[in-house]
Amino acid sequence: MIWLFLSVATSSLLYVIFKYYGVFKVNTLHAIVVNYVVASITGFIAYQGTFNASTILASSWIWYSIFLGSLFIIIFNVMALTSQKNGLSVAAVASKMSLVIPVFFGIWLYNESLGWLKIVGIVIALASVYLVSLKSKDGLPLQKGYFILPLLLFLGSGTIDTVLKYAEKVHVPSGEEPLFSAVCFTMACAVGTLVLIYEAIKGRWLHWKSIAAGIALGVPNYFSIFFIIKALKTDMESSVIFPINHVGTVLFTALLGFLLFKERLLPKNYWGILLAVVAIACIAFAKA
Repeated sequence: MIWLFLSVATSSLLYVIFKYYGVFKVNTLHAIVVNYVVASITGFIAYQGTFNASTILASSWIWYSIFLGSLFIIIFNVMALTSQKNGLSVAAVASKMSLVIPVFFGIWLYNESLGWLKIVGIVIALASVYLVSLKSKDGLPLQKGYFILPLLLFLGSGTIDTVLKYAEKVHVPSGEEPLFSAVCFTMACAVGTLVLIYEAIKGRWLHWKSIAAGIALGVPNYFSIFFIIKALKTDMESSVIFPINHVGTVLFTALLGFLLFKERLLPKNYWGILLAVVAIACIAFAKA
């Protein structure tokens, strides 16, 4: 349970850092690329064993790390576009409600338990994510012509969690989690470098503020992935881990937003927080 708690804490910290990006007028795209560099370096430092390029390329998980790394930066851009075109609330709901995808595959592929209490907990979890994420009384503002963005974000986020679970279960040996995570971020870094080159051609150069912001984001970003992989290595089922991780992150982020930034909470948000606590309790204590 400690790994799951740490995953929730570090994932929530990412949202706080993103909030400060807006405060200090940081170029988010540039900072994200720097963040992947830092996350990659952090992973290689954290790995206790010896490694070289040939052993990494020969590993059974290399293609999964390449796929996930590429998906990391693609989905980030989809999230940014969703936030810009449909709003932050839509982006939050689409990304966090994707928990149903890894839960479905966990039950289907790995024969994980599906008791009535877990079903109730998952349904309540989805409702809590929706209610906590609402930032206006009018519900979720979907713009015409941009319906595809939340759908892509939903599918992409769910795919990342599902592939992460499969790679951890089938291909990543115990002890190689830091190396696997580092290579994932290295791939994201490679794709991001191409983005920086394009930005430089357009005259948008990397600023020291983006470098500092990327460093601040990189370490917790690495550990948010590392901790969720460690949680998946425990006896807890993935159909328990992912709902608690997603709902816990939404809950903790809302509380941090209230405490640090004095963000106003609507009555719906308070109901969502209450439901989040109920959902976590139901899922945590669910039995087949």
